[in-house]
Amino acid sequence: MQAVAAGATAALLPLGAAAAAVADSDPPGNGTAAPAFLHGVASGDPLPDGVLLWTRVTPTPDAVPGSGRGPAVDVAWQVAEDAGFAKVVAQGSTTATAATDHTVKVDVRGLRPATAYHFRFTAGGVTSPTARTRTAPAHDAAVTGLRFGVVSCANWEAGHFAAYRHLAERRDLDAVFHLGDYIYEYGTGQYPAEKYVVRPHSPAHEIITLADYRTRHGRYRTDPDLQAVHHAHPMVAIWDDHEFANDAWSGGAENHTPGTEGDWAARVAAAKQAYFEWMPVRPSVQGTTYRRLRFGRLADLHLLDLRSFRSEQVKPGSGKVDEAGRTITGRVQLDWLKEGLAASDTTWRLVGNPVMISPVAFGALPAYLLEPVAKLLGLPSGGIAINTDQWDGYTHDRRELIDHLVGRGIRNTVFLTGDIHMAWANDVPVTAATYPLSESAAIEFVVTSVTSDNLDDLLHVPPHTVSVAAAGALKAANRHVKWLDMDGHGYGVLDVTADQAQMDYYVLSDKADPAATSSWTRSYRTRSGSQRLERADAPVR
Repeated sequence: MQAVAAGATAALLPLGAAAAAVADSDPPGNGTAAPAFLHGVASGDPLPDGVLLWTRVTPTPDAVPGSGRGPAVDVAWQVAEDAGFAKVVAQGSTTATAATDHTVKVDVRGLRPATAYHFRFTAGGVTSPTARTRTAPAHDAAVTGLRFGVVSCANWEAGHFAAYRHLAERRDLDAVFHLGDYIYEYGTGQYPAEKYVVRPHSPAHEIITLADYRTRHGRYRTDPDLQAVHHAHPMVAIWDDHEFANDAWSGGAENHTPGTEGDWAARVAAAKQAYFEWMPVRPSVQGTTYRRLRFGRLADLHLLDLRSFRSEQVKPGSGKVDEAGRTITGRVQLDWLKEGLAASDTTWRLVGNPVMISPVAFGALPAYLLEPVAKLLGLPSGGIAINTDQWDGYTHDRRELIDHLVGRGIRNTVFLTGDIHMAWANDVPVTAATYPLSESAAIEFVVTSVTSDNLDDLLHVPPHTVSVAAAGALKAANRHVKWLDMDGHGYGVLDVTADQAQMDYYVLSDKADPAATSSWTRSYRTRSGSQRLERADAPVR
């Protein structure tokens, strides 16, 4: 059987002016005009009958990402049931051009549900690495179990991506969920400080233009561990703020100065174009990443975009956080989410959620920990009430969503969250002040960062030196928080069955070590219908 390719994905937004200078995001060219696949291959957004395939071709040595250089090149692709490609089931061809930074995306259909496939590309007689992907279960399939890797917050300069390598080595995952901050926008030495930089960004300056964002994506894709996870599993990705600029909202960002960095809308357009060129993402709405995927009758996944439509953040402690006119989702997306959760007929409703929805109060934090925790969470050091970049800053939207879950009797909702470089296991309380006497509306698993700084990094002390006291104080003030790790870097593995959803948390030995080992640290689960978390004694094997 053969599937017809959709061809190279067209630019989703108007093409900005790429810089004429050659970018330095790649290793030196191979000295010939032969095409090269320097950035690996990837797949994403699996469906029961198909998957999105991605690659980037370097047609000539000077056609590096963001350069705008290089001729068009024909690219063939194949999908097979075996790694040797003796049983090819779909194939076709497309063209890579400078208009899309020589990236190609092919939406392959006609495949079988819940099936592992291998795929590859060829151009000019050169063959890409062979990668593995997997389709989703059939819409009405009685799936007995699902397993997903869960990651967020990968700052190139802060360390190596060993977390991706450990996920790539697993063969029991249906997909990897990336919950945002796949790239970071900062210039070299801005975050972390220059003396703590493990490896420098490219370009070295803060990224602002289309050429800049393309170059940064290109640098990330040279990482062997990042390539490895894309070669091993389909990825389901959403963006958060650093794909644009820190603490982004619909009209600007904390890390954007219009007078010196140009128009915010132009910067967003450039960032989004580069993102859709470089990521194996199938947008359901042009210019956004909110969309929905289904994995048989066991689970559906509602993916959110909490940057494109949100109101500007307000100061912590401000009564403005409760105003009805303020939104983190936008009216259309919130209605879409509510309708999707209510209409769901799966056992579990997973929500890919860029920033934490559980409320957090900081009043009980000891004075000596106030400043570093505030810095970690992006809050003023004097007098912390809430993190207004999270759902805490948009309480009307959160209340509407929680009331919807409770009022419609929607159970088994699990929020999967990144952003804050710490691992949390939370019940999402209907009323935090009276929990646990009052009920829980949902569950939230927050995964730590791949590399981005957390408490021990900010204080430059050994792990758990001061975090035990901080975590204890936060848990005492927030009884719905069951567990909190403020120091580890790593990833999560979510295991879902008809009976329970369990998150296994893994930490790296040293994010600065490219050969870092990984170890299990904690597991929490919720049983079907319970709406409460409990500790599990071991990871699911």
